[in-house]
Amino acid sequence: MPESSALPLYTAAGVRELDRLAVETQGISGYQLICRAGQALRACIAAHWPSCRRVNLLCGGGNNGADGYVLARLLREAGVEVSVQYLSDPERLSGDAATAFADFSQGSGEATRFDGALIEAPLQVDALLGTGLTRVVEGRWREAIDRLNAQSAPVLAVDIPSGLSADSGVICGTAVTAQRTLTFVGRKRGLYTAQGVDCAGRVEFSDLDIPAAIYDRQPATACLLEQPALGALAAPRLRSSHKGDFGHVLVVGGDAGMPGAPRLAAEAAARCGAGLVSVATCAANVSGLNSGRPELMVHAVQQARELQPLLRRASVIVVGPGLGRSHWSRQLFERVLDTTLPLVVDADALNLLAQEPRVRHNWILTPHPGEAARLLGTDTATVQQDRFAALESLREQYGGVVVLKGAGTLIGDGRLPAVCAAGNPGMASGGMGDVLSGVVGALLAQGLEPGAGARAGVCLHARAADRAAEAGGERGLLAGDLMPWLREGVNGRH
Repeated sequence: MPESSALPLYTAAGVRELDRLAVETQGISGYQLICRAGQALRACIAAHWPSCRRVNLLCGGGNNGADGYVLARLLREAGVEVSVQYLSDPERLSGDAATAFADFSQGSGEATRFDGALIEAPLQVDALLGTGLTRVVEGRWREAIDRLNAQSAPVLAVDIPSGLSADSGVICGTAVTAQRTLTFVGRKRGLYTAQGVDCAGRVEFSDLDIPAAIYDRQPATACLLEQPALGALAAPRLRSSHKGDFGHVLVVGGDAGMPGAPRLAAEAAARCGAGLVSVATCAANVSGLNSGRPELMVHAVQQARELQPLLRRASVIVVGPGLGRSHWSRQLFERVLDTTLPLVVDADALNLLAQEPRVRHNWILTPHPGEAARLLGTDTATVQQDRFAALESLREQYGGVVVLKGAGTLIGDGRLPAVCAAGNPGMASGGMGDVLSGVVGALLAQGLEPGAGARAGVCLHARAADRAAEAGGERGLLAGDLMPWLREGVNGRH
C-alpha cells in the first residue's frame, strides 16, 4: 500500500472504469459528470484568472469537447465574452457531447470551425483531445495545437493537455503546453512524469463529487509522493543518543581526478543524519577530501582487499560516485558485491553492472535514463517512451529497488510504482545524482527499509532542490547548494 500521504494515480482505462462505476452504481449520469467538470473549470478560471473577461475555447468531440461546451455556456452566463472554435463538426456529435453543444447553442452561443487561425483572447482553453488518444496527432488537430502553443496567452487544459499520453506522459506527435491543467475523476499518471511535467504546468484535481466508495473498487496503478515519509526518523532524537545509533555509510568511488562525486555523496549522507560517513577512494583524492570536509573519514584504497576493514565497520554502502570504469574501479565494485550489506548503486557502478548483470534483493539502483538504457540493453528514447514499463523491466532483471531518475522520478519497490511530485529543471546539473545516493544511503543507515528509504530520499532530495531554487533561482543551481535544505528537510522543516 502507498503511504497515507501518497495520492493514487490511474491509467486512462482506470479512469474510464471509475466513470462507469459512478454512472452505473451511483445513479450519476454521464452528463451530470460533464456539467460538474464545467463548473470546476469555471471555478478554476475564477480563482486563477479573476479579471479575465474574454476566453477562447478550442473544442473537439467526445467528453473533452463536451466539457468545453459546458464551460463556454457557464462563462457566458457569468458575463464573460466567449468564443468557441471547433474541430469536430457539431452536427456529427453524439451522446453527451451533442447534449452539451445543444445546451450551449440554446443560449445564443455560437461556435466557428477552426480554419487555421486562432481567435486571440487573454485566456485560451484546450478542450480538444482527451485521455482516449491512441495515435499520433496529425492534420488540423496538429495545426490547432501548434497554433495554441505559438501564441502568448495562458492555456488551461481540460483534463489533460491534448496530444499527451495519459498513461506514459509521452507526447503523441505534438501536445499542448498548458500553464495549468484541471484533471478529473482520477489523476492521470502521465501528467507527472516524462514530458507530462512540461505539458501540464500546474496540475489541479477535482473528483467531481464521486463517492469515495467508488475508488475502493478500482485500484490505482501508481501513486504520487508529495512529502518525504520519514517515519520514526522524523521524531526528535533521544538526548542519550550517540553516533553509533545512526549508522555508518561507506561511499566507494572517486577514481583519479574525480574527487567531487564521492565528496557530494558523503556530505549529503552526513547532512541527512548518518552517524558516521567514510569514503574509500584513490590515494590522489585523499588530501583534498580531508581538507574540504574534515568530518568525513577518507581512506586511500589501492587494492580491493584494502576495503575489507572498512566494510566490516559499515552498515550501508554507496558505490559508484566518480568510480570510473578502470581496472581499479572493477576490482572495488566486485569486492563490494561480495558483501551482504545493503547497497545504493549509482553512476559508473551501474555501467559496470550493465556489463555483467546480476540479481540482488537488498540494493537500490538509481539510474538516469541513459544508465537505465544500458542496463536494459536498449536506448534512452525507448526508456523514455514508457518509463513505467522500463521501471518494471529493471526490477524484473535486477531485483531490489529501482529509482528511475528524471522529470517525475519513479520508484519501484514491489508496491505501487511511486512518482515524485517535487523537483525542478535546476537539478539538470552535475552532481545531483551523487547527492541523491548519499541521501538514500543515510536514510538506510538510520533504519529505513530500502523501499521506504528510496521513496523518502527521492522526495527529500527533490524538495531540497525546490527550496534552493526558490531561494536563488533554477539557473546556476549546484548540487552542493542542496546541503542546508537537506538538513532542514530531514529535520521535518519542509
